[in-house]
Amino acid sequence: ALHLNTQTGTGYDDAMNPIRTYQVCNVREANQNNWLRSDFIPRKDVLRVYVEMKFTVRDCNSIPNIPGSCKETFNLFYYESDSDSATETSPFWMENPYVKVDTIAPDESFSMLESGRVNTKVRSFGPLSKTGFYLAFQDLGACMSLISVRVFYKKCSTTIANFAVFPETATGAEATSLVIAPGTCVPNALEVSVPLKLYCNGDGEWMVPVGSCTCASGFEPAMKDTQCQACSPGTFKSKQGEGFCTPCPPNSRTSSGAANVCSCRNGFYRSDTDSPDNACTTVPSAPRNVISNVNETYLVLEWSEPRDSGGRDDIFYNVICKKCLPERGMCSRCDDNVDISPRHLGLTQRRVAVRNLQAHTQYSFEIQAVNGVSNKNPYTPQFSAVNITTNQAAPSAVPTVHLMGATASTMSLSWLPPEKPNGIILDYEIKYHEKVSNNTIHIVFNGNYCLTAVIHVIIPAIESPIVTPGMKVYIDPFTYEDPNEAVREFAKEIDISCVKIEEVIGAGEFGEVCRGRLKLPGRREIIVAIKTLKVGYTDRQRRDFLSEASIMGQFDHPNIIRLEGVVTKSRPVMIVTEFMENGALDSFLRLNDGQFTVIQLVGMLRGIAAGMKYLSDMNYVHRDLAARNILVNSNLVCKVSDFGLSRFLEDDATDPTYTSSLGGKIPIRWTAPEAIAYRKFTSASDVWSYGIVMWEVMSYGERPYWDMSNQDVINAVEQDYRLPPPMDCPTALHQLMLDCWVKERNLRPKFSQIVATLDKLIRNAASLKVVTSSTHSSGASQPLLDRCVPDYTTFTTVGDWLDAIKMSRYGDNFLNAGFASFDLVAQMTAEDLLRIGVTLAGHQKKILGSIQDMRLQMNQTLPVQV
Repeated sequence: ALHLNTQTGTGYDDAMNPIRTYQVCNVREANQNNWLRSDFIPRKDVLRVYVEMKFTVRDCNSIPNIPGSCKETFNLFYYESDSDSATETSPFWMENPYVKVDTIAPDESFSMLESGRVNTKVRSFGPLSKTGFYLAFQDLGACMSLISVRVFYKKCSTTIANFAVFPETATGAEATSLVIAPGTCVPNALEVSVPLKLYCNGDGEWMVPVGSCTCASGFEPAMKDTQCQACSPGTFKSKQGEGFCTPCPPNSRTSSGAANVCSCRNGFYRSDTDSPDNACTTVPSAPRNVISNVNETYLVLEWSEPRDSGGRDDIFYNVICKKCLPERGMCSRCDDNVDISPRHLGLTQRRVAVRNLQAHTQYSFEIQAVNGVSNKNPYTPQFSAVNITTNQAAPSAVPTVHLMGATASTMSLSWLPPEKPNGIILDYEIKYHEKVSNNTIHIVFNGNYCLTAVIHVIIPAIESPIVTPGMKVYIDPFTYEDPNEAVREFAKEIDISCVKIEEVIGAGEFGEVCRGRLKLPGRREIIVAIKTLKVGYTDRQRRDFLSEASIMGQFDHPNIIRLEGVVTKSRPVMIVTEFMENGALDSFLRLNDGQFTVIQLVGMLRGIAAGMKYLSDMNYVHRDLAARNILVNSNLVCKVSDFGLSRFLEDDATDPTYTSSLGGKIPIRWTAPEAIAYRKFTSASDVWSYGIVMWEVMSYGERPYWDMSNQDVINAVEQDYRLPPPMDCPTALHQLMLDCWVKERNLRPKFSQIVATLDKLIRNAASLKVVTSSTHSSGASQPLLDRCVPDYTTFTTVGDWLDAIKMSRYGDNFLNAGFASFDLVAQMTAEDLLRIGVTLAGHQKKILGSIQDMRLQMNQTLPVQV
């Protein structure tokens, strides 16, 4: 090492052991400037260097007769260079080009009478960028000795964390720097999340792991979670993860290591939906105790479950019908006319009814038991067979009777012959008698068998419009002797190969509702909604399910959901309709609260009214008109849907919306009083329901009558309570709602009048700017109206209040901006709302309106000051 005005000498450490040192003690001479420089020190890609110095310094007070220039400190410098090029004169012995690190002062100094006390100091510097550097020490007039200098750097050593290896990493350029070290998974481990990295801090410690790996399938953690070792023979691990290898499931085996699945033993299988963790299973034995009951051409088959289920609980049954010709000594599959109900494949119950067999014919029925692995078995499923011979049978029913025309005293009918006469038809006999507002027609074949079809014949003296020839009138599918005839007449059959189900989007009353695609020959592919009939349905459920298609298929209007067709000859049974991208109107409005203009909302209402006018003109009464039964497409076109009647025919629905009344289920909040009390459903009762839909739309999906019970709603309506106008509802629209809610049904507007009124409002947009106060409403008393103004004192937090007014999406905005108490919220302005991120005008109005109510309530609840 080079030195200037310094010398080597012998000193002593704390234990009085002699040591070699660099010393300087020119304290009696003024203007000292003594330097000591180290050899060239290679950097080795290190960004920050640490220097440990051991030294002694003599106390200036212990040296007699010295000038005031005596020092007890020295300076530490460094100089970077790309080569070992320093000489005795270069670089110059001065700060700049040398870079000063720090002035070093001792913790303890020594006097002449005491042994030297060794001080230890550590300093660091960086960032370094050149090949190497020199250290330099400057003395400006101290009596000191430099005992040792140690130069080092810090690093984070190689480590394994979360089954990932992180390499040795030097610390950063600053003491507070965090250096990212990328990781790699240990052998036989796979990444769970990326990127894999650890941070090396300035003290050489690892921290903040990001990402991880886990052992691959067939491997398990070992060596304290630092390795992944293979599963031993006879064990397996099916998935990547932290779990351990487990023994093979029953009826499976593996002879090699690192197995991720155990193969099934001979005669055992896994289904495509079984996981590798499931046991292997086999096919069931044949069904037992098959019993047949033949009545003419009608057959009932029943059987018991197999003795051996194959180890599975997903057993179902197939019924194979074969028609036998004894003269030829052979049997062949039955044709499609034979109806096996509920179906012939995939049965879960152990009973079927077989119809439309030919008379005096021998049949053979095979009852197969199959389960989830039967398709893996190369052999025919085990079955039990039964042979039956049908008896003489009556002719089938006349498929349909058409009303060709009617006057006050005459009518013209036509019909097709029965599909299966089972003999020669000699004559038809028609019997007619008057029965209230409809007539019953009896059609007799061969004078022996009677079948009935009920036709609605409109008589001028009765309260309905006159039916004239050529007028399209809705025909109730339940008036058909065989409801399947209504399906065939009004709904087009679609081949199952044209339908592709893509995903389940909801659940209907009879099964799942799916989104899919329909590609008919010669037409472009379209997106459709598909209602499916759940497995295990009854004949009545199938009839009720398809009745909606029989109804929908009679309608053709841009505001009525369009029926594409039905699938009845394959399983599952389906109803295919056009797809409405935005789903049900009530949930769509709640999702987009405050985001539409009044004109847009009125346009939606106009479309619904136009659809209902069309239905009313066809003499169809909907009976369940509500926002939940209106669908919205991507262009905000609203279409009336849900034409199912079963909820009114059965009393086993679980939806609390529909409450029992006189043997049926009624949506109380949407239903006119006369329909609740007397089951009097008419177009006028649909108008009442339409008024409720208007209120739902203008309140963005608010629940009618809020949290009132159904009985409270009935009582309130009977006492002439009516819903108040929603916030910012135009006066003209609320008046139209009140017109729809007139108690006397004959005084309510017709749907044609409603359409005309809405058209007039749309053309005169200024009339929609007059807004009714939310605290007054004709025909309604104050106790009911109070329910639409939340009492802030009932809420524990501001978040609860926001949730009550359906603005919970802004909870974090209020909290982060410091509006955590009602006193602060009550002082908010529109500018405050905009500042915290409430940018939608509708949402601002809703929140500010509720804040105004809060202020009024605070004034009412303030204690009197004396």
